[in-house]
Amino acid sequence: MPLLTAVKKKQGHVTAFSLHQRFYMFAREALTLFKLRSRFSYLNTTGTLMIRWCFISVLFLSVNLKQVCGVWPMPQRITQSNQRRVLNPQLFTFNHTTDSAARAGCSVLDAAFRRYFRIIFPDFADGTGFSNSCSEPKPFTVSVSVRSGGCDEYPDEGSNESYNLSVLAGHAVLRAESVWGALRGLESFSQLVYQDHNLYYVNKTEIEDFPQFPFRGLLLDTSRHYLPLNAILKTLDAMAYNKFNVFHWHIVDDPSFPYKSHSYPDLSNKGAFHSVTHIYTQLDVRKVIAHARFRGIRVVPEFDSPGHTHSWGKGQPDLLTPCYKRTVPTGTFGPINPTLRSSYQFMSSLFKEVTSVFPDSFVHLGGDEVDFKCWKSNPSVQAFMGKMGFGDDYSKLESFYMESIMNITAAFNKTSIVWQDVFDYHKERRAQYVVEVWKRGCYLCKMRQVTRAGLKVILAAPFYLDLPGPTHDWARYYNVHPLSFKGSPTGQGLTLQHHQMQDEQVT
Repeated sequence: MPLLTAVKKKQGHVTAFSLHQRFYMFAREALTLFKLRSRFSYLNTTGTLMIRWCFISVLFLSVNLKQVCGVWPMPQRITQSNQRRVLNPQLFTFNHTTDSAARAGCSVLDAAFRRYFRIIFPDFADGTGFSNSCSEPKPFTVSVSVRSGGCDEYPDEGSNESYNLSVLAGHAVLRAESVWGALRGLESFSQLVYQDHNLYYVNKTEIEDFPQFPFRGLLLDTSRHYLPLNAILKTLDAMAYNKFNVFHWHIVDDPSFPYKSHSYPDLSNKGAFHSVTHIYTQLDVRKVIAHARFRGIRVVPEFDSPGHTHSWGKGQPDLLTPCYKRTVPTGTFGPINPTLRSSYQFMSSLFKEVTSVFPDSFVHLGGDEVDFKCWKSNPSVQAFMGKMGFGDDYSKLESFYMESIMNITAAFNKTSIVWQDVFDYHKERRAQYVVEVWKRGCYLCKMRQVTRAGLKVILAAPFYLDLPGPTHDWARYYNVHPLSFKGSPTGQGLTLQHHQMQDEQVT
């Protein structure tokens, strides 16, 4: 499953009804929900990146053409024939093979069977009925075999999403190492089903598939532009249609703090756009995580600091650094004050809660775009710099802060993701973390630096959708080759991540 973008990949012959309609929903919602600043990002574990792209080209061909390949993204291997079978929803079933480790009662697959039945047969599922003109309707069964179970677990960094799908006469067999691979196979099967003259068809097909990259994500910024819970859930649905597996939730930032903390309720009471209507309670967060889990999607939260924390200071006194003009406070505030013990006590308490609410092993700590002006103006910070031997290099102060925060999250058994600024300033890399490269310029040079330092890397730089240029100029995104740098690693735990993000330039 190579990289997903807002295009539909096809090969072979396609009828007017063979393109999967959910792709168009995803593209439309990406424009209307996100409005669009996006970060696509990449992190790779398995070697070279083989990306096969093509733009949408809807072919209105004769209905006599019966070979259909509408699987998105393009599987690693797929073969099809012109032989097709009519599917009657009244005689269609999912079941588990006798050798499957996941059986009836597996919450993930039971929910998937119900969901994909509605997706495959929308006319039947919505009560409008189904007209069967076949003289001899025949049953069709999709049998699912999972080798390792994991029905009650969450998807994680090591989840195996590989699967093999065989669509034969009268039945299909889906074999996967895990329930997460079974979900990807069910999605592919649903995309193979098409309508022709009011009948549902599926062609004889063989698919062998696995993700080229184990981390394929989408980022939403719900601080700058609050999104209702239902919009997030619909986004997760669209991610599943495209086989994304990580929801990077940029939940708080300068403009607002919508996360409802039990430990520090004033953070949202005073920092959200509205303390009742524009917040995410922990029940809301659990709904997002549960909805994501049933679709094989991880939820990685981002609590960006020490900058991007203006909204934090509204509900947490003495957290931010007071700014000075000469020896007089200006009444304005800068980043989190890294010189106070109370700042780290607060962060430790907050992350103890956050890491208990979000089960994923990753947490994003931000660390980007820290403005040093306020730190430089503050007498207490200046004194701390001298005490620590930092001289006038305030990047060392940021490194000191970020090292402390990474140690805090490590104590909660979490792996930190940070923006590339932290790598640039962090000379003594005692902690292991994941670097997200977001700055323009020679981003592949930075990729090389990070990987040569033995760290995992995420590439976001070339994929901002809100940058100047035609809104639908997708071609530039296809020209990105994230592993085309000297010394490009193979098998060193890199990941591919694809982000969509709301941000400052949204109008």
